[in-house]
Amino acid sequence: MTVVLSIDQGTSGTKAIVVGSAGETLAIAEAELRPRYGEGGVVEQDPRALLRSVLETGRRAVAEAGHPIDVVALANQGETVLAWDRGTGVPLSPAIVWQDRRAASVCAGLSEHAEWVAERTGLVLDSYFSAPKMAWLRGNVTTEGVVTTVDTWLLHHLTGEFVTDAATASRSLLTDVDTAAWDPELIGLFGLDDEPLPRIVACDEIIGTTRAFGAPTPVAGLIVDQQAALLAEACLDAGAAKCTFGTGAFLLANTGATAVRSTAGLTSSVAWRAAGQTAYCVDGQVYTAASAIRWIRDLGFIRTAGELDTVAARQADGTLCVPALAGLAAPWWRPDATATFTGMTLSTGPEHLVLAVLQGIAAQVATLCELVTGDLGTPLTRLRADGGLTRSRTLMQAQADLAQMPVDVYPSAHATPLGAAALARLALDPRMTLREAVGPWRPAAVYEPVWSAERAAEFRSTWTAVAEATVRKGDPT
Repeated sequence: MTVVLSIDQGTSGTKAIVVGSAGETLAIAEAELRPRYGEGGVVEQDPRALLRSVLETGRRAVAEAGHPIDVVALANQGETVLAWDRGTGVPLSPAIVWQDRRAASVCAGLSEHAEWVAERTGLVLDSYFSAPKMAWLRGNVTTEGVVTTVDTWLLHHLTGEFVTDAATASRSLLTDVDTAAWDPELIGLFGLDDEPLPRIVACDEIIGTTRAFGAPTPVAGLIVDQQAALLAEACLDAGAAKCTFGTGAFLLANTGATAVRSTAGLTSSVAWRAAGQTAYCVDGQVYTAASAIRWIRDLGFIRTAGELDTVAARQADGTLCVPALAGLAAPWWRPDATATFTGMTLSTGPEHLVLAVLQGIAAQVATLCELVTGDLGTPLTRLRADGGLTRSRTLMQAQADLAQMPVDVYPSAHATPLGAAALARLALDPRMTLREAVGPWRPAAVYEPVWSAERAAEFRSTWTAVAEATVRKGDPT
Protein backbone atom coordinates (compact mmCIF):
# COMPACT_ATOMS: atom_id res chain seq x y z
CA MET A 1 0.00 0.00 0.00
CA THR A 2 1.32 3.45 -0.95
CA VAL A 3 0.72 5.89 1.88
CA VAL A 4 1.00 9.61 1.13
CA LEU A 5 1.36 12.50 3.54
CA SER A 6 -0.20 15.35 1.56
CA ILE A 7 0.06 18.89 2.91
CA ASP A 8 -2.10 21.75 1.69
CA GLN A 9 -0.49 25.01 2.80
CA GLY A 10 -3.16 27.64 2.20
CA THR A 11 -3.99 31.23 3.02
CA SER A 12 -6.37 30.61 5.91
CA GLY A 13 -4.80 27.42 7.21
CA THR A 14 -2.66 24.36 6.66
CA LYS A 15 -4.10 20.89 6.32
CA ALA A 16 -2.15 17.63 6.40
CA ILE A 17 -3.80 14.35 5.48
CA VAL A 18 -2.45 10.84 5.30
CA VAL A 19 -3.97 9.03 2.32
CA GLY A 20 -3.98 5.30 1.59
CA SER A 21 -3.51 3.76 -1.84
CA ALA A 22 -7.27 3.58 -2.48
CA GLY A 23 -7.63 7.28 -1.71
CA GLU A 24 -8.97 6.69 1.79
CA THR A 25 -8.11 9.26 4.45
CA LEU A 26 -6.21 7.69 7.34
CA ALA A 27 -5.62 10.86 9.38
CA ILE A 28 -6.15 14.63 9.21
CA ALA A 29 -4.51 17.48 11.10
CA GLU A 30 -5.27 21.17 10.60
CA ALA A 31 -3.94 24.51 11.79
CA GLU A 32 -5.65 27.88 11.35
CA LEU A 33 -3.70 30.83 9.99
CA ARG A 34 -4.82 34.45 10.14
CA PRO A 35 -3.25 36.80 7.61
CA ARG A 36 -2.64 40.36 8.73
CA TYR A 37 -4.79 42.86 6.86
CA GLY A 38 -3.79 46.50 6.79
CA GLU A 39 -4.54 49.75 5.04
CA GLY A 40 -3.39 50.23 1.48
CA GLY A 41 -4.13 46.65 0.46
CA VAL A 42 -1.76 44.97 2.91
CA VAL A 43 -2.22 41.21 3.31
CA GLU A 44 0.73 39.47 4.98
CA GLN A 45 1.56 36.24 6.76
CA ASP A 46 4.33 35.30 9.16
CA PRO A 47 6.56 32.86 7.24
CA ARG A 48 7.63 31.15 10.44
CA ALA A 49 3.99 30.45 11.24
CA LEU A 50 3.56 28.91 7.76
CA LEU A 51 6.55 26.60 8.23
CA ARG A 52 5.53 25.72 11.78
CA SER A 53 2.02 24.82 10.58
CA VAL A 54 3.43 22.53 7.88
CA LEU A 55 5.70 20.70 10.29
CA GLU A 56 3.20 20.45 13.13
CA THR A 57 0.20 19.32 11.07
CA GLY A 58 2.33 16.85 9.12
CA ARG A 59 3.74 15.28 12.27
CA ARG A 60 0.33 15.12 13.97
CA ALA A 61 -1.24 13.46 10.94
CA VAL A 62 1.54 10.87 10.68
CA ALA A 63 1.29 10.10 14.38
CA GLU A 64 -2.49 9.73 14.19
CA ALA A 65 -2.31 7.47 11.12
CA GLY A 66 0.08 5.12 12.90
CA HIS A 67 1.48 3.95 9.57
CA PRO A 68 4.81 4.67 7.85
CA ILE A 69 4.49 7.11 4.97
CA ASP A 70 5.99 6.47 1.55
CA VAL A 71 6.02 9.98 0.08
CA VAL A 72 5.29 13.60 1.04
CA ALA A 73 3.30 15.91 -1.27
CA LEU A 74 2.86 19.68 -1.02
CA ALA A 75 0.19 21.95 -2.49
CA ASN A 76 0.81 25.67 -2.14
CA GLN A 77 -0.84 29.11 -2.29
CA GLY A 78 0.58 29.84 -5.74
CA GLU A 79 1.35 33.55 -5.87
CA THR A 80 2.40 34.37 -2.29
CA VAL A 81 6.05 35.49 -2.10
CA LEU A 82 8.79 36.28 0.44
CA ALA A 83 12.47 37.16 0.65
CA TRP A 84 14.74 34.73 2.48
CA ASP A 85 18.36 33.80 3.08
CA ARG A 86 19.23 30.83 0.90
CA GLY A 87 22.11 29.83 3.17
CA THR A 88 20.18 29.74 6.43
CA GLY A 89 16.56 29.59 5.29
CA VAL A 90 15.75 32.56 7.56
CA PRO A 91 12.94 34.76 6.19
CA LEU A 92 13.93 38.35 5.43
CA SER A 93 10.40 39.66 4.88
CA PRO A 94 6.81 38.81 5.68
CA ALA A 95 5.05 36.55 3.19
CA ILE A 96 3.21 38.89 0.81
CA VAL A 97 -0.09 37.12 0.15
CA TRP A 98 -1.67 36.83 -3.29
CA GLN A 99 -4.46 39.17 -2.11
CA ASP A 100 -1.98 41.95 -1.27
CA ARG A 101 -2.44 44.98 -3.55
CA ARG A 102 0.67 47.06 -2.80
CA ALA A 103 2.35 46.01 -6.04
CA ALA A 104 -0.39 47.66 -8.11
CA SER A 105 2.00 50.56 -8.65
CA VAL A 106 4.52 48.19 -10.24
CA CYS A 107 1.88 47.04 -12.72
CA ALA A 108 0.78 50.62 -13.41
CA GLY A 109 4.34 51.51 -14.33
CA LEU A 110 4.44 48.66 -16.86
CA SER A 111 0.96 49.20 -18.30
CA GLU A 112 2.26 49.89 -21.82
CA HIS A 113 3.53 46.30 -21.88
CA ALA A 114 0.26 44.73 -20.70
CA GLU A 115 -0.79 43.30 -24.06
CA TRP A 116 2.62 41.76 -24.73
CA VAL A 117 2.78 40.33 -21.19
CA ALA A 118 -0.66 38.73 -21.60
CA GLU A 119 0.30 37.14 -24.92
CA ARG A 120 3.59 35.78 -23.57
CA THR A 121 2.41 34.59 -20.15
CA GLY A 122 -1.30 33.87 -20.59
CA LEU A 123 -1.87 36.03 -17.51
CA VAL A 124 -3.03 39.57 -16.83
CA LEU A 125 -0.58 42.24 -15.69
CA ASP A 126 -1.88 42.46 -12.13
CA SER A 127 -0.44 42.50 -8.63
CA TYR A 128 -2.29 39.24 -7.92
CA PHE A 129 0.62 37.39 -9.53
CA SER A 130 4.10 36.78 -8.16
CA ALA A 131 6.47 38.98 -10.18
CA PRO A 132 4.98 42.39 -9.26
CA LYS A 133 5.11 41.45 -5.58
CA MET A 134 8.70 40.23 -5.99
CA ALA A 135 9.65 43.54 -7.60
CA TRP A 136 7.79 45.48 -4.88
CA LEU A 137 9.65 43.56 -2.17
CA ARG A 138 12.97 44.39 -3.80
CA GLY A 139 12.09 48.06 -4.12
CA ASN A 140 10.55 48.55 -0.69
CA VAL A 141 11.67 45.91 1.82
CA THR A 142 15.04 44.25 1.17
CA THR A 143 17.61 43.55 -1.53
CA GLU A 144 19.14 40.72 0.49
CA GLY A 145 18.77 36.98 -0.06
CA VAL A 146 16.47 35.48 -2.68
CA VAL A 147 12.85 36.29 -3.39
CA THR A 148 10.58 33.40 -4.38
CA THR A 149 7.13 31.96 -3.95
CA VAL A 150 6.45 30.34 -0.59
CA ASP A 151 6.58 26.78 -1.93
CA THR A 152 10.27 27.13 -2.81
CA TRP A 153 11.06 28.29 0.72
CA LEU A 154 9.06 25.47 2.33
CA LEU A 155 10.63 22.85 0.07
CA HIS A 156 14.08 24.21 0.93
CA HIS A 157 13.35 23.64 4.60
CA LEU A 158 12.05 20.14 3.89
CA THR A 159 14.68 18.93 1.40
CA GLY A 160 17.41 21.55 0.97
CA GLU A 161 16.46 21.89 -2.72
CA PHE A 162 15.78 25.14 -4.61
CA VAL A 163 12.81 24.27 -6.84
CA THR A 164 9.28 25.17 -7.84
CA ASP A 165 6.80 23.20 -9.93
CA ALA A 166 5.67 24.06 -13.47
CA ALA A 167 2.12 25.01 -12.41
CA THR A 168 3.34 27.41 -9.70
CA ALA A 169 5.94 28.94 -12.01
CA SER A 170 3.28 29.59 -14.63
CA ARG A 171 1.48 31.87 -12.14
CA SER A 172 4.45 34.21 -11.78
CA LEU A 173 4.33 36.45 -14.90
CA LEU A 174 7.93 35.29 -15.44
CA THR A 175 7.38 32.26 -17.68
CA ASP A 176 6.44 31.72 -21.29
CA VAL A 177 3.15 29.86 -20.87
CA ASP A 178 3.75 27.69 -23.96
CA THR A 179 7.07 26.35 -22.69
CA ALA A 180 6.56 26.77 -18.91
CA ALA A 181 10.17 27.98 -18.72
CA TRP A 182 11.61 31.15 -17.21
CA ASP A 183 11.60 33.93 -19.81
CA PRO A 184 14.61 36.32 -19.73
CA GLU A 185 12.64 39.17 -21.31
CA LEU A 186 9.91 38.97 -18.69
CA ILE A 187 12.46 38.71 -15.90
CA GLY A 188 14.14 41.85 -17.21
CA LEU A 189 10.84 43.69 -17.54
CA PHE A 190 10.24 43.33 -13.79
CA GLY A 191 13.84 44.27 -12.96
CA LEU A 192 14.61 40.80 -11.61
CA ASP A 193 17.58 40.01 -13.91
CA ASP A 194 19.97 39.33 -11.03
CA GLU A 195 17.58 37.14 -9.06
CA PRO A 196 18.44 33.45 -8.69
CA LEU A 197 15.27 31.60 -9.70
CA PRO A 198 14.46 28.04 -8.64
CA ARG A 199 14.64 25.08 -10.98
CA ILE A 200 11.23 24.30 -12.52
CA VAL A 201 10.26 20.67 -11.97
CA ALA A 202 7.39 18.44 -13.06
CA CYS A 203 4.51 18.07 -10.63
CA ASP A 204 5.16 14.32 -10.37
CA GLU A 205 8.95 14.61 -10.01
CA ILE A 206 10.72 13.34 -6.89
CA ILE A 207 12.80 16.35 -5.87
CA GLY A 208 14.60 14.96 -2.82
CA THR A 209 13.97 13.49 0.60
CA THR A 210 12.91 14.89 3.96
CA ARG A 211 13.39 13.76 7.57
CA ALA A 212 10.84 16.27 8.85
CA PHE A 213 8.18 13.61 9.48
CA GLY A 214 10.30 10.65 10.59
CA ALA A 215 12.45 8.41 8.44
CA PRO A 216 13.89 9.80 5.18
CA THR A 217 10.95 10.09 2.78
CA PRO A 218 10.83 11.20 -0.87
CA VAL A 219 9.07 14.47 -1.67
CA ALA A 220 6.93 14.66 -4.84
CA GLY A 221 3.46 15.84 -5.85
CA LEU A 222 4.10 19.59 -6.02
CA ILE A 223 1.36 21.82 -7.38
CA VAL A 224 -0.66 25.02 -6.90
CA ASP A 225 -3.68 24.48 -4.68
CA GLN A 226 -6.30 25.31 -7.33
CA GLN A 227 -4.77 23.09 -9.98
CA ALA A 228 -4.55 20.31 -7.39
CA ALA A 229 -8.31 20.56 -6.84
CA LEU A 230 -8.91 20.53 -10.62
CA LEU A 231 -6.99 17.26 -10.76
CA ALA A 232 -8.68 15.71 -7.71
CA GLU A 233 -12.10 16.39 -9.24
CA ALA A 234 -11.01 14.45 -12.35
CA CYS A 235 -11.28 17.45 -14.67
CA LEU A 236 -8.88 15.65 -16.97
CA ASP A 237 -10.55 16.40 -20.30
CA ALA A 238 -10.79 19.72 -22.12
CA GLY A 239 -13.97 21.57 -21.10
CA ALA A 240 -14.29 20.04 -17.62
CA ALA A 241 -14.49 22.75 -14.95
CA LYS A 242 -14.52 23.16 -11.18
CA CYS A 243 -14.79 25.99 -8.70
CA THR A 244 -13.10 25.93 -5.31
CA PHE A 245 -14.91 27.98 -2.67
CA GLY A 246 -12.12 28.78 -0.23
CA THR A 247 -10.63 32.08 0.94
CA GLY A 248 -11.46 33.21 -2.58
CA ALA A 249 -13.44 31.38 -5.26
CA PHE A 250 -11.44 29.97 -8.16
CA LEU A 251 -12.98 28.66 -11.35
CA LEU A 252 -10.69 26.54 -13.54
CA ALA A 253 -11.48 24.75 -16.80
CA ASN A 254 -9.17 22.24 -18.48
CA THR A 255 -8.10 23.31 -21.99
CA GLY A 256 -6.06 20.20 -22.80
CA ALA A 257 -2.61 20.57 -24.35
CA THR A 258 -3.31 24.14 -25.52
CA ALA A 259 -2.66 27.31 -23.54
CA VAL A 260 -5.69 29.35 -24.58
CA ARG A 261 -5.27 33.12 -24.72
CA SER A 262 -8.40 34.49 -23.14
CA THR A 263 -10.37 37.15 -24.97
CA ALA A 264 -12.42 37.88 -21.86
CA GLY A 265 -9.87 38.90 -19.25
CA LEU A 266 -9.37 35.43 -17.79
CA THR A 267 -5.96 33.85 -17.31
CA SER A 268 -4.30 30.78 -18.78
CA SER A 269 -1.65 28.72 -17.01
CA VAL A 270 -0.23 25.24 -16.58
CA ALA A 271 -2.70 22.90 -14.92
CA TRP A 272 -0.02 20.29 -14.26
CA ARG A 273 3.07 18.76 -15.83
CA ALA A 274 2.83 15.05 -15.15
CA ALA A 275 3.21 11.69 -16.88
CA GLY A 276 5.49 13.40 -19.38
CA GLN A 277 2.84 15.84 -20.60
CA THR A 278 1.72 19.38 -19.84
CA ALA A 279 -1.98 20.20 -19.45
CA TYR A 280 -3.33 23.74 -19.38
CA CYS A 281 -6.29 25.50 -17.82
CA VAL A 282 -8.11 28.79 -18.12
CA ASP A 283 -9.20 30.35 -14.85
CA GLY A 284 -10.95 33.24 -13.19
CA GLN A 285 -10.77 34.43 -9.63
CA VAL A 286 -13.08 35.88 -7.01
CA TYR A 287 -10.85 37.47 -4.41
CA THR A 288 -13.20 37.14 -1.44
CA ALA A 289 -15.41 34.14 -0.71
CA ALA A 290 -14.72 32.56 2.70
CA SER A 291 -12.88 35.76 3.62
CA ALA A 292 -16.15 37.64 2.99
CA ILE A 293 -17.93 35.15 5.27
CA ARG A 294 -15.28 35.74 7.92
CA TRP A 295 -15.93 39.47 7.53
CA ILE A 296 -19.69 39.15 8.16
CA ARG A 297 -18.91 36.82 11.06
CA ASP A 298 -16.59 39.42 12.59
CA LEU A 299 -19.37 41.99 12.18
CA GLY A 300 -21.64 39.75 14.25
CA PHE A 301 -24.15 38.74 11.54
CA ILE A 302 -23.28 35.08 12.12
CA ARG A 303 -21.31 33.33 14.85
CA THR A 304 -19.82 30.63 12.60
CA ALA A 305 -19.86 29.78 8.91
CA GLY A 306 -22.06 26.82 9.86
CA GLU A 307 -24.89 29.27 10.58
CA LEU A 308 -25.07 30.60 7.01
CA ASP A 309 -28.05 28.49 6.01
CA THR A 310 -30.02 29.14 9.18
CA VAL A 311 -29.38 32.90 9.22
CA ALA A 312 -29.64 33.72 5.49
CA ALA A 313 -33.07 34.95 4.38
CA ARG A 314 -35.16 32.52 2.37
CA GLN A 315 -36.10 35.27 -0.07
CA ALA A 316 -34.16 38.36 -1.11
CA ASP A 317 -35.64 41.76 -0.34
CA GLY A 318 -33.92 43.52 -3.23
CA THR A 319 -30.61 43.95 -1.41
CA LEU A 320 -27.60 43.22 -3.63
CA CYS A 321 -23.95 42.88 -2.64
CA VAL A 322 -20.76 43.10 -4.65
CA PRO A 323 -18.37 41.59 -2.06
CA ALA A 324 -15.26 43.26 -3.51
CA LEU A 325 -13.58 43.45 -0.11
CA ALA A 326 -10.15 42.95 -1.70
CA GLY A 327 -10.92 44.39 -5.13
CA LEU A 328 -12.37 42.71 -8.21
CA ALA A 329 -10.48 40.23 -10.38
CA ALA A 330 -11.64 38.88 -13.76
CA PRO A 331 -12.99 40.38 -15.89
CA TRP A 332 -12.58 43.80 -14.26
CA TRP A 333 -9.08 43.51 -12.75
CA ARG A 334 -9.64 46.47 -10.47
CA PRO A 335 -7.72 46.16 -7.20
CA ASP A 336 -9.17 49.50 -6.12
CA ALA A 337 -12.79 48.33 -6.29
CA THR A 338 -14.59 48.25 -2.96
CA ALA A 339 -17.54 46.30 -1.59
CA THR A 340 -21.05 47.60 -2.13
CA PHE A 341 -24.49 46.90 -0.65
CA THR A 342 -27.42 48.43 -2.48
CA GLY A 343 -31.20 48.19 -2.45
CA MET A 344 -31.55 48.27 1.32
CA THR A 345 -34.62 49.64 3.10
CA LEU A 346 -35.72 49.98 6.69
CA SER A 347 -37.05 46.42 6.51
CA THR A 348 -33.64 44.99 5.55
CA GLY A 349 -32.24 42.79 8.29
CA PRO A 350 -29.00 40.89 8.87
CA GLU A 351 -30.55 37.85 7.17
CA HIS A 352 -30.93 39.79 3.92
CA LEU A 353 -27.35 41.04 4.08
CA VAL A 354 -26.06 37.49 4.60
CA LEU A 355 -28.07 36.24 1.62
CA ALA A 356 -26.86 39.16 -0.49
CA VAL A 357 -23.21 38.29 0.25
CA LEU A 358 -23.78 34.64 -0.74
CA GLN A 359 -25.59 35.64 -3.91
CA GLY A 360 -22.84 38.16 -4.67
CA ILE A 361 -20.20 35.42 -4.51
CA ALA A 362 -22.34 33.19 -6.74
CA ALA A 363 -22.96 36.01 -9.22
CA GLN A 364 -19.22 36.55 -9.67
CA VAL A 365 -18.67 32.83 -10.27
CA ALA A 366 -21.59 32.74 -12.73
CA THR A 367 -19.94 35.60 -14.62
CA LEU A 368 -16.74 33.56 -14.81
CA CYS A 369 -18.68 30.53 -16.12
CA GLU A 370 -20.02 32.66 -18.96
CA LEU A 371 -16.56 34.01 -19.79
CA VAL A 372 -14.99 30.54 -19.72
CA THR A 373 -17.66 29.36 -22.16
CA GLY A 374 -16.58 32.10 -24.56
CA ASP A 375 -12.91 31.10 -24.34
CA LEU A 376 -13.60 27.38 -24.72
CA GLY A 377 -15.95 27.89 -27.63
CA THR A 378 -18.41 25.43 -26.11
CA PRO A 379 -20.74 25.98 -23.15
CA LEU A 380 -20.03 24.54 -19.74
CA THR A 381 -22.74 22.01 -18.94
CA ARG A 382 -21.85 21.22 -15.31
CA LEU A 383 -19.73 22.75 -12.60
CA ARG A 384 -17.87 20.69 -10.03
CA ALA A 385 -17.36 22.38 -6.66
CA ASP A 386 -15.18 21.88 -3.62
CA GLY A 387 -14.03 23.86 -0.60
CA GLY A 388 -15.45 24.64 2.82
CA LEU A 389 -18.26 26.88 1.58
CA THR A 390 -19.82 24.01 -0.40
CA ARG A 391 -21.36 23.04 2.94
CA SER A 392 -23.71 26.02 2.52
CA ARG A 393 -26.82 24.79 0.72
CA THR A 394 -27.88 28.40 0.21
CA LEU A 395 -24.68 29.27 -1.63
CA MET A 396 -24.64 26.13 -3.76
CA GLN A 397 -28.29 26.58 -4.78
CA ALA A 398 -27.60 30.22 -5.63
CA GLN A 399 -24.66 29.05 -7.73
CA ALA A 400 -26.78 26.58 -9.68
CA ASP A 401 -29.53 29.16 -10.16
CA LEU A 402 -27.31 32.00 -11.33
CA ALA A 403 -25.01 29.89 -13.52
CA GLN A 404 -28.00 27.96 -14.84
CA MET A 405 -26.23 24.64 -14.65
CA PRO A 406 -26.03 21.72 -12.20
CA VAL A 407 -23.39 21.96 -9.47
CA ASP A 408 -21.75 18.69 -8.40
CA VAL A 409 -20.24 18.92 -4.91
CA TYR A 410 -17.03 16.97 -4.39
CA PRO A 411 -17.56 14.39 -1.62
CA SER A 412 -14.44 15.32 0.33
CA ALA A 413 -13.42 18.57 1.99
CA HIS A 414 -9.85 17.78 0.98
CA ALA A 415 -9.73 18.13 -2.81
CA THR A 416 -6.46 20.07 -2.84
CA PRO A 417 -4.35 17.62 -0.80
CA LEU A 418 -5.98 14.67 -2.58
CA GLY A 419 -4.93 16.13 -5.94
CA ALA A 420 -1.35 16.53 -4.71
CA ALA A 421 -1.48 12.98 -3.34
CA ALA A 422 -2.45 11.64 -6.78
CA LEU A 423 0.66 13.25 -8.28
CA ALA A 424 2.81 11.76 -5.52
CA ARG A 425 1.43 8.28 -6.27
CA LEU A 426 2.22 8.82 -9.92
CA ALA A 427 5.79 9.78 -8.99
CA LEU A 428 6.29 6.48 -7.15
CA ASP A 429 4.65 4.39 -9.88
CA PRO A 430 5.16 5.92 -13.34
CA ARG A 431 3.29 2.95 -14.86
CA MET A 432 0.05 4.43 -13.57
CA THR A 433 -2.02 6.73 -15.72
CA LEU A 434 -3.11 10.07 -14.36
CA ARG A 435 -6.72 8.88 -14.38
CA GLU A 436 -5.76 5.80 -12.36
CA ALA A 437 -3.83 7.95 -9.87
CA VAL A 438 -6.85 10.22 -9.36
CA GLY A 439 -9.47 7.47 -9.17
CA PRO A 440 -13.28 7.73 -9.51
CA TRP A 441 -15.63 9.83 -7.41
CA ARG A 442 -19.33 10.57 -7.08
CA PRO A 443 -20.80 13.90 -6.00
CA ALA A 444 -21.95 14.19 -2.41
CA ALA A 445 -24.78 16.45 -3.58
CA VAL A 446 -26.10 17.79 -6.86
CA TYR A 447 -27.80 21.18 -7.04
CA GLU A 448 -30.06 21.68 -10.05
CA PRO A 449 -31.23 25.17 -11.04
CA VAL A 450 -34.71 26.03 -9.75
CA TRP A 451 -34.76 29.60 -11.05
CA SER A 452 -35.93 30.16 -14.60
CA ALA A 453 -33.39 31.38 -17.12
CA GLU A 454 -35.26 34.69 -17.28
CA ARG A 455 -35.10 35.23 -13.51
CA ALA A 456 -31.39 34.38 -13.44
CA ALA A 457 -30.66 36.72 -16.35
CA GLU A 458 -32.58 39.57 -14.70
CA PHE A 459 -30.73 39.15 -11.40
CA ARG A 460 -27.35 38.95 -13.07
CA SER A 461 -28.06 41.98 -15.24
CA THR A 462 -28.97 44.07 -12.18
CA TRP A 463 -26.03 42.73 -10.19
CA THR A 464 -23.59 43.41 -13.04
CA ALA A 465 -24.80 46.99 -13.26
CA VAL A 466 -24.01 47.42 -9.56
CA ALA A 467 -20.56 45.86 -10.06
CA GLU A 468 -19.85 48.17 -13.00
CA ALA A 469 -20.91 51.16 -10.89
CA THR A 470 -18.52 49.98 -8.18
CA VAL A 471 -15.69 49.96 -10.70
CA ARG A 472 -16.61 53.38 -12.10
CA LYS A 473 -16.68 54.77 -8.58
CA GLY A 474 -12.95 54.07 -8.37
CA ASP A 475 -12.12 55.72 -11.73
CA PRO A 476 -10.00 58.86 -11.46
CA THR A 477 -11.93 62.04 -12.20
